[in-house]
Amino acid sequence: MAFTWVDWTMIGIIVISSLISLSRGFVKEALSLLTWIVAGAVAWMFGGALAERLAPYIQLPSGRVIAACALLFVVTLLLGALVNFLISELVRVTGMSGTDRVLGMAFGGARGVLLVVLLVGLLSLAPVQQDPWWQQSVLLPHFLLVADWSKNIVLNLAGHWFASGQLAPPVGMGSMLPSQ
Repeated sequence: MAFTWVDWTMIGIIVISSLISLSRGFVKEALSLLTWIVAGAVAWMFGGALAERLAPYIQLPSGRVIAACALLFVVTLLLGALVNFLISELVRVTGMSGTDRVLGMAFGGARGVLLVVLLVGLLSLAPVQQDPWWQQSVLLPHFLLVADWSKNIVLNLAGHWFASGQLAPPVGMGSMLPSQ
């Protein structure tokens, strides 16, 4: 069977992600990903506490929480970008940029595969299984297997985390969570 436009699109996503990471390098890509994760965690963990401090300035409780989380997220991203720049310059000066770029390409390829898996998983939720482009694709069934496998792992882990009570809401956000 020949590749369809869907197969070539999936290959294109992976190749473009690899090329972007090849140009940026592993250190920049990994630190960028880490910065986004840390920014989300900081906003989640400290957004409620900052929202309480914004009460004199913002009347609407939901507006306070949104503003606090957005502010923490953006400030963390800016600090992460500064750290990323400094460490990337250190890598450049030490002469490790060739290795960094090759590792970056591998990282970008893995990120591209993850993105395709996510897109295929989301698409599978829509009524597309009977569409000709879905059925004629050579690569879709393989990515769909990985998407289903990943979904089961994530749901299983999330169930254990929520059951153990390890994920606590941010300070001051108890009133925004559904009652138990």
